[in-house]
Amino acid sequence: MGTCVSSQANGNGIGGIKPSTIKIIHVDGRLQEFKQAIVARHILSQNPNRFLCSLESMNVDSYVQQVPETEELQLGQIYFLLPLSQSHTYFLYTISY
Repeated sequence: MGTCVSSQANGNGIGGIKPSTIKIIHVDGRLQEFKQAIVARHILSQNPNRFLCSLESMNVDSYVQQVPETEELQLGQIYFLLPLSQSHTYFLYTISY
């Protein structure tokens, strides 16, 4: 006899379990977590001269995309809080040996 394991992914997490937090990584490496959805403006108002970008929107060889102030941040997502001076930075993935 064999063992059968099943789980369902429904967009809210695996097996219907909702992702627990929104994670925001600051420039200094500090991690900030929120247990409920919040609007980007809330974070940006506490961090002048910064912008948010989501991990999902960071693509190799492309510009970093800012999260709009009016966007609701999503549970289970990782965001980076970066200096505005880097808002038009080209994201390159490099490997050093």
